[in-house]
Amino acid sequence: MKRTHPLLTVAIVALVAGLLGGGIAYGGITWYNGGMSLGTQAVPAGSNRGGTAKVENVKVNASNQAEKVFKNNKDTVVSVINTEKTKSNDSDPLSGMFSGMFGGSDGNGSKNNPSQKDQQQISEGSGVVYKKDNGSAYIVTNNHVVSGSSSLEVVLSNGQKKEAKLVGHDAVTDLAVLKINGNGVNRVANFGNSDDIKVGQTALAIGSPLGSEYASSLTEGIISAKKREVPQASTENGQQNASAGDATVIQTDAAINPGNSGGPLLNIAGQVVGINSMKLSKDSSGTSVEGMGFAIPSNEVVRIINQLIKDGKVIRPELGIKYVDLANISVKQQKSILKLPGNVNEGIVVMDVNGGSPASKAGLKKNDVITKLAGKAITNQGKLRDILYDHNVGDKISVTYYRNGQMKTAQITLDQQAKQQ
Repeated sequence: MKRTHPLLTVAIVALVAGLLGGGIAYGGITWYNGGMSLGTQAVPAGSNRGGTAKVENVKVNASNQAEKVFKNNKDTVVSVINTEKTKSNDSDPLSGMFSGMFGGSDGNGSKNNPSQKDQQQISEGSGVVYKKDNGSAYIVTNNHVVSGSSSLEVVLSNGQKKEAKLVGHDAVTDLAVLKINGNGVNRVANFGNSDDIKVGQTALAIGSPLGSEYASSLTEGIISAKKREVPQASTENGQQNASAGDATVIQTDAAINPGNSGGPLLNIAGQVVGINSMKLSKDSSGTSVEGMGFAIPSNEVVRIINQLIKDGKVIRPELGIKYVDLANISVKQQKSILKLPGNVNEGIVVMDVNGGSPASKAGLKKNDVITKLAGKAITNQGKLRDILYDHNVGDKISVTYYRNGQMKTAQITLDQQAKQQ
């Protein structure tokens, strides 16, 4: 995602990308590794026999399939412009006065104006048109591209600008759906089955790296990993929250840069198999990283965007508890207060139970330590979330927990979240 202020060096950079969904045909991906129309390309080769250099032309076959994919999909990819309004800090009149006297900057390269109460910050990303219905066109993009917006604008591949309405968004999966007037929108993207992709297959990314001035940029690479577990942080109202667990994503070495977020990752058949969402630019030690981009799998995108169209949000189950990682409790307290056996060192500690919640009905209480949910081990808060969100409202699942050093099990009937993100 590109902003007018410099912010490009981030460990995990959220990119403007989009997961597509809603009324998509499933069906397997057809890969064109062979049997493609071929062109020729002259490649110079050098020779130094006898001490004399000369240039020879060697003809090799070159595929034009990537060119066809781009031609058929570029008009489905749009730039998404997010305008955010921020209040200037004029609560302290001296702050504004001195800022004006000494030519202070607001941090975005523009000088402060004490009389200006609203300042605009603009970020840009990408999106994919995936459906037309009743005169409207629907676009999938990333939630972090549209989060905190006061207004949204979409720029079509031909440069035409359209006001966009936010239909629904989901911070957990980082997906959002926008709606625009469908006039002038002549193409929609098709989804492929992301379960059918294979490591080593060609991957193409289209988007607006660094903003709309580079709209319709095409990059090519391969599928580097089919199902990669990466930590993620959700973004809501323009603010990045703590870790929201792990996301299962497609890894690719196709170049993805800030501004590509929300754009499509395509197979060589021209189907969208993922929505570009993030990249790894530095590891935990600060070492620079190249060629590690990640996309939300199309099957997940379709599932989420269909819910966003239907309900405007994603309805997920809840336990109805407040909790912390067991790792945050000192070893001394684990033994003296929680009375845990020495072999229990992972799980989450219940800090509070909402009355009438699924956890309350199952008999859970404060200071219980949950170690398993639905038969799967709980290592931290993110893992609890991942397991919980794999189920639906109304499902009955088992919970294993420790109370006063004794292991217990119970059945929980999942209910709906009281507050949606």
